[in-house]
Amino acid sequence: MSDLQFRLDTIPGPARERLLSLMRLLEGSSGTITSAQIETLTGWASHTIRKDISFLGASAEGAAGAVGSSGGYEPGVLVSLIKKALGLDKSRKFCVVGLGRLGSAFLNATDPDDSEFELAAGFDINVNRTEILKSKAPLYPAYKMGEVIERFKIEIALLCVPLEAAQGAVDKLVAAGIRGILNFAPVAINAPADIAVRNVYLTDQLRALSIKIRS
Repeated sequence: MSDLQFRLDTIPGPARERLLSLMRLLEGSSGTITSAQIETLTGWASHTIRKDISFLGASAEGAAGAVGSSGGYEPGVLVSLIKKALGLDKSRKFCVVGLGRLGSAFLNATDPDDSEFELAAGFDINVNRTEILKSKAPLYPAYKMGEVIERFKIEIALLCVPLEAAQGAVDKLVAAGIRGILNFAPVAINAPADIAVRNVYLTDQLRALSIKIRS
């Protein structure tokens, strides 16, 4: 087992989610920030924040003087440690599958210059759509998914197809060697256990917000 895999395995799922949110909060920040300030910004308890940061192994990496000092945490150091601990310190290529209104919106989304993710391709069953849409990445008809994904070593797919086409697209992506799928289709998809899947259901998010603002 690699050192990275060992570290990932020692970080509980909820802590990983909080560390991801913390990384996004701190990116581009300067100066120092304390656990009390992070608590104010996030609502997480200070002791939970300190416990999550302890998973980064800062002391073991000789960063104890920069991280967790009495004056607070240095955002740049924390961001770097979080990326390393979660395996986010390498570049990964992704593609968009389904170029309707949602999928096409991702084609030219503005990302930070230092983003570790690179949009490598877009796919749609409608060939005309791939020819007329403007994109910073090349667009291909869906039947070329296998060839293109393998050629460009694309690891992640954003699935933006209608629900009735979702499972068929998933099967093609798995066969092409994709390793992770961010599913925006409003339907549960079946993928092998070694394929990472995250579902983003708009209705569920609206319901979650509705619960929080209930009156």
